[in-house]
Parts: sequence; C-alpha cells; structure tokens
Amino acid sequence: MFSHDRFVIPWAQARTNRTVVGVARAARPIFTAALTKISASEASDFSSAPEIGGSRLRRAVRGRLTAADREIPQLLDLLAAGATAGLAGQLALVRACSGLRGPLADEIEASLRAVELGRRWRDELVALVERLRLPDLRRVVAVLTRTEMLGTPLTESLIDLAADVRAARAAAASERARKAPVKMLFQLVFLVLPAFLLLTVVPVLLSTIRSLS
Repeated sequence: MFSHDRFVIPWAQARTNRTVVGVARAARPIFTAALTKISASEASDFSSAPEIGGSRLRRAVRGRLTAADREIPQLLDLLAAGATAGLAGQLALVRACSGLRGPLADEIEASLRAVELGRRWRDELVALVERLRLPDLRRVVAVLTRTEMLGTPLTESLIDLAADVRAARAAAASERARKAPVKMLFQLVFLVLPAFLLLTVVPVLLSTIRSLS
C-alpha cells in the first residue's frame, strides 16, 4: 500500500533543515560582530551580508557607540573622584568602571581583564580607543597615559578635561537647537502649509465663488 506520509514527512524535515541552516548562515555575521565587539567602521565590512543582518548590525553598532559616548562625562567625574582620593590611574579606572552601567563599562572591563591576564596597560588603552574610536575617550586615554609617563597630577587634568568635554557638548547641543528650525522649514512649507491652505483658504474661496455665481 502506498503511504503518503512516508514521503511527505522526510521532505518536510529536509526543507526545515535547509531553512535552519540558511538562517544560521545569515545570522553568523551578527553573532561574530557581537562577540568581537567591532566598531562602527568595521561594521561596514558586512555590507555584503544578507539584508536581515547587515542593516540591523550597523544600527546596533551605532546605538552601542552612541550609548558609550554618553557615558564619557560620567566616567570623567568618577575618574576625578578616584584620583582625588589618591588612587593611581589604573586603580581609578577600575573604580570608575564599577560605577558605570552600559557599553562603555563593558569595553573597559574587557580591557581590564586583559591587563589582569598579562597584557600591557598602555597597549590595552590604545586598543580600547581604536576599537571604539570616540574622540572624547581618546582624550581621556591620552590624559591617563601622559600623567603616568610624566608623573603629573591626575586630578587637575581630569577636572579640566571634564569641564572641556561638558562645555563642548553643551555647545554642540546649542548648535543642533539652532539648526532645528532650518531643518523643519521643508516640512513646514511643503506639508503643513498646503494642508493649512486646504482647510482654511480653499473653503472660503469656494463659498465666495458660489455666492458670486
């Protein structure tokens, strides 16, 4: 007797296995990037990946870098507090990292773990900067390495850098606020104004034309 299930079920299972393998291959760049914590510029190497992974990966990397950049002022405050308490640069960074919650804390913890395993302190700081490529973080690392090499006071340098970073970000926020009306001009002229004319002026014109006729 012919058994339909004997042929249909193996075919369905084979098709399911092919689908699972395809999804796994498409998702491989995402998991690889997440494990290696690539930067935004390195994420562009996945432009040839499937659309389901490439665009989401780039958005995830940009969001992670933006979140890490927001944590830098808090990092500076914690470093300054640790340096004021008498901690050296590396110990101050360890204490500051324990007070952060976000992508920047994860990156710093990874660098600190590498230092505990025997990597050089300065090399890990340089690798951290190259991995994230954040300008303000580069300035923080430059202050830490310069004070360690020259023996200059760390507290004053961190306080001055924190003030400069906050002033620069406040100026950038003010600049974005000034540019906002210009960016809204196109939507106002081509979207809001025509709708306003249709709702107010056109009915008046139609009623006037009908009364005259």
